[in-house]
Amino acid sequence: MRLFFTLVFAIGVFFPAADLCAQSDWKKDWERTLQEAKKEGKIVVGIPARAELRKELDLVFKPKFGVDMELLPARGPQNASRIAAEFKAGVKYFDVFMGGSGTYESMAEDGMADPMPANWILPEVKEEKYWWAGHVWEDNLKTKRFLYSFIADAGTGGFWHNTSLVKPEEIRSLDDFLNPKWKGKLGLLDPRTPGSGQSIWSFMWDLKGEGFLRKLVQQDLFVSRDQRQLADALAKGKLAIALGVSFYTLEGFIVASLPIKELPKLKEGAPSSNGSGVIGIVKGPPHPNAARLFVNWLLSKEGQELYVKVMHQSTRRIDVDTKWLQAEGVQAAKDVLTVEEYNRVRNHLEDKYTKVRLPSAQFAEQILK
Repeated sequence: MRLFFTLVFAIGVFFPAADLCAQSDWKKDWERTLQEAKKEGKIVVGIPARAELRKELDLVFKPKFGVDMELLPARGPQNASRIAAEFKAGVKYFDVFMGGSGTYESMAEDGMADPMPANWILPEVKEEKYWWAGHVWEDNLKTKRFLYSFIADAGTGGFWHNTSLVKPEEIRSLDDFLNPKWKGKLGLLDPRTPGSGQSIWSFMWDLKGEGFLRKLVQQDLFVSRDQRQLADALAKGKLAIALGVSFYTLEGFIVASLPIKELPKLKEGAPSSNGSGVIGIVKGPPHPNAARLFVNWLLSKEGQELYVKVMHQSTRRIDVDTKWLQAEGVQAAKDVLTVEEYNRVRNHLEDKYTKVRLPSAQFAEQILK
């Protein structure tokens, strides 16, 4: 009996002490990282091409932590190409990069990225209980994890129409894009590079086959890598339908009451998306402590609330409200899907990227001139 009470007492004393010790350790690590980041004085981040994101990050991060930010907004493939070229030349300018599925896999494969978990400090980032579906990795075929996927939308956005030219009931299925009425009036974000255009193209490739895509191209499909060009053509009525253009590119046109609206959900549905929600750290970054500081803050509740507000993309953080996005036409996977349903309909993350998106992009290379 004396042994029993001794064990109970030991457990009651030891484990709270261990918890306090662990708490003290991460707080010390966080404070040390913050002080070293201030000494480094700066962080360089490649971000999605969204001016509002640049503005909001500048307004919050530097005042909060005392670290300057150089934010380079561009489509993911542009930043990825620059980072890779500089890395191979022995130059490291970027610390952190963000983009969409398929953008940075080659950097991870070629040893240009640091393992992400080693840079996590905050318990609210490290612990899976804060994340819907647990920790989800873009590079999910690897044993080491370099690219974290923090966004999960229930569907890929990017099906837009000019309301002066198209009645919603005219486009209820992918097959309706083949109507001769739309010849010369269809636009698509280039599917030969990672992005929403590639996501939609690969979805059609997987569901409808290459014969369907050949017919789509024969509609004098207008293909561009410039989202702004597609948005402008849609607003002016040069295009009736534009596929793969992001909400944040079109937001200014919509606010200006131009005749642009997202198409109602098509019969075939749409794949789920991780938007521009893939993040990684360049291997041996110029400002390593600032990089750790930024990644931990961005993946915290505060950072994810800002990202959702600006980008209108759905964080997987369970403690961040995303239901309000439904009024903007965006549904968070965590609000409307089970994890099993999400994995069934996604065409992002490395496994699906390899089996679906890459082959479809290779087909696009063959038939798009």
